[in-house]
Amino acid sequence: ILTYIYRVSPPDLFYDDRESRKYTTSSRIRNIQSEMTYRALELLQLNSPSFIMDIGCGSGLSGEILNSVSPVDGGPHVWVGMDISASMLDIALQKDVEGDLLLGDIGQGVPFRAGSFDAAVSISAIQWLCNAESSEISPQGRLSRFFNGLYASLRRGGRAVCQFYPKNDAQRSLISSAAIKAGFGAGILEDDPGTKNSKLYLVLTAGGGEGHSDITGVVKNMSDVEIQDARRTFRTAANKVGRRRSNKSEITRKKEQMERQGKVTKASSKYTGRSRRRILF
Repeated sequence: ILTYIYRVSPPDLFYDDRESRKYTTSSRIRNIQSEMTYRALELLQLNSPSFIMDIGCGSGLSGEILNSVSPVDGGPHVWVGMDISASMLDIALQKDVEGDLLLGDIGQGVPFRAGSFDAAVSISAIQWLCNAESSEISPQGRLSRFFNGLYASLRRGGRAVCQFYPKNDAQRSLISSAAIKAGFGAGILEDDPGTKNSKLYLVLTAGGGEGHSDITGVVKNMSDVEIQDARRTFRTAANKVGRRRSNKSEITRKKEQMERQGKVTKASSKYTGRSRRRILF
């Protein structure tokens, strides 16, 4: 049922008052959410009370767990939740959760000051970014804005764990590739692979922190782990493209692609793609 609802309609429409209440009061969903949140905390490996962003926080089910972590296990943690569903956040307010709440669309970016958070957690949320309700909406653009904003909001060495339900392998690759392009080291951990209870966790590290600069350190000695760290590949490819001379048709194609993603481009002219004469001094 959880994988099915992500294919019905966008979250801000699907999670109205009725569905939000149903989701929050279902004992089965609460148990699954609790299990996945504890698993995400295990992967974050937090040894002291931390400031955590809860991405797609909903009615605060995961946030309640973050608050309840004992000092022996490195808690309790302080959290800020962000969600696109006003109905979900209304339930969280009625429950008087301890975290601060923000109504917003993560596909438009993560509007927090750079380096604000020690870590981030997301349970069953980021697959919504792959929804495209109209031709003007690009999943690639939404994923790019989200992961770039998330990378900026984490302190260097910070980690994020995002549990998600991809519709297929292509969507799984699209999500992990967007994270890598934003600068993250990305590892995908699959629990119970090949079963109906299979769950995927995208484990991210922002790098730069002592001892945590590579994702392989986070998932060391774990079984059923697939490591994807293609940052060097992307940078090398980008450098080669930069050294190559682009003709007008290639430049025009790239501009059209950027415009579809909602980016601003300069207008083309008769000089677009023309070789510039070198002037030597």
